[in-house]
Amino acid sequence: MSIENGDFIRLSFSGKTDEGRVYDTTDEEIAKANGIYNEKGKYGGDVIIVGAGHVIKGLDEALIGKEAGDSGSVTVPPEKAFGQRNPELIETIPITQFKEKPQVGMPVEVDNRPGMVIRVIGRMAQVDFNRFLAGQTVTYDYVIKEKIEDREGKIQGLFGLYIGKELPIQINDDILTVELDQTMTFNQRWLMTKRQIANEIINNTDIKEVVYIEKYNKDILSPEKTS
Repeated sequence: MSIENGDFIRLSFSGKTDEGRVYDTTDEEIAKANGIYNEKGKYGGDVIIVGAGHVIKGLDEALIGKEAGDSGSVTVPPEKAFGQRNPELIETIPITQFKEKPQVGMPVEVDNRPGMVIRVIGRMAQVDFNRFLAGQTVTYDYVIKEKIEDREGKIQGLFGLYIGKELPIQINDDILTVELDQTMTFNQRWLMTKRQIANEIINNTDIKEVVYIEKYNKDILSPEKTS
């Protein structure tokens, strides 16, 4: 059956610039070969909802009409990738505003805005606040590994996409209960995305309610753990 918007699929892909530099991949060996391997990263393919914005628009659109097992390559222009480059987002900032001496290529954050130092002149630094790869045409090689039909697979797929691991769950009719281990209390990715995950589960499955259960004990609440 052809892939449509709203379908859950497991997708493997590698994204590269028009110079051929791989900047993102779900393949562990490709990541190691291109110097972008993250030992805490999740490899082997991501579960995404087609059309939900889990991948860039150009890749999302290329998946429509395909089937599980299909592979391909798609070249994506800036407007369907990371957007056009805006010269107004390149700003000159006094180096006194940085925590450490800025250097070309250094990632920085100014007024809660992430950017990249592109030039340093005397006591001033030019910072590019454009989105990563803005203005560039990119290419994605992809494989649709499977279409996920079962409810639990969809739910665990979303946990894997957002926080990199599965969680213990129970499903009773249309109520999902998720048991959180103690480490989740300090997991910033979880704290930032738990509401979004619940929203996507409710909007894309027959689950009507998501219940998160947090458990604490003496060890997790000890001064050594909370300091």
